[in-house]
Amino acid sequence: MKHILPILTLTTLAAAASAQAAASSGLSYNRVGLGYNTDTKGYSLSASALIGGSNYLVGASTTIGGNSTGNGADSVSLGYVFKNVALGADATVSIASNESYGLNVRKDLGNNIEGALSYNRAQKNDVWGVELAYNVSKQVQLAVGYSDSNAAGKSGETTISARYNF
Repeated sequence: MKHILPILTLTTLAAAASAQAAASSGLSYNRVGLGYNTDTKGYSLSASALIGGSNYLVGASTTIGGNSTGNGADSVSLGYVFKNVALGADATVSIASNESYGLNVRKDLGNNIEGALSYNRAQKNDVWGVELAYNVSKQVQLAVGYSDSNAAGKSGETTISARYNF
């Protein structure tokens, strides 16, 4: 009888730890999107998906038109999503074509609002970004983002995006 309390305590702690490890962040990584850059007047297409039930993320993007990027600034990437890293935020580390890599931190802020911070290193340039998104429904998301780079002659850019989660 005297062993029941420690057994119940250990069982409860083990169940809580298991539930925490299995907890989903609630953020969708399987999505396609269309973006419009208000500064270059160009569009971008993007897609990403988790591989099976893993945390490995594959992605692809391309640009269409615009007065500075032109057509076809293509990229493919492979990343890993660390879910619920700190304060319920997910962190994704990725490597991409053209010798680039990045870190993206996303968090569900509640009330269908999501925030993201990013850092990317591409072609010897550092690019910092911030984004605020609104989930219209479980499948549709609208977002506005701002990014700035240390590239010579390049100023900050604003992008408006619509995404479909699948």
